[in-house]
Amino acid sequence: MNDEGRIERRPSVAGGEAVFKGTRVTLRTVLASLAEGATTAEILADFPTLTEADVRAAIVFAAASAQEDLPVSAAHVR
Repeated sequence: MNDEGRIERRPSVAGGEAVFKGTRVTLRTVLASLAEGATTAEILADFPTLTEADVRAAIVFAAASAQEDLPVSAAHVR
């Protein structure tokens, strides 16, 4: 799983927050929309500079981040 280079950080764009390449739409904004139950179609309507692949990249990023950040429970360690 990877975001295919769709997510970038540049100090001159959105204060250095992660954005979708070539846009000013932040990763945080898209993830918040998904968390609130927005569909891909709704996100694309709200942010026409994004593509379906961008929304998938946000989900991939979140999944990878969760995998790295979740603590291992003592019940799963043997």
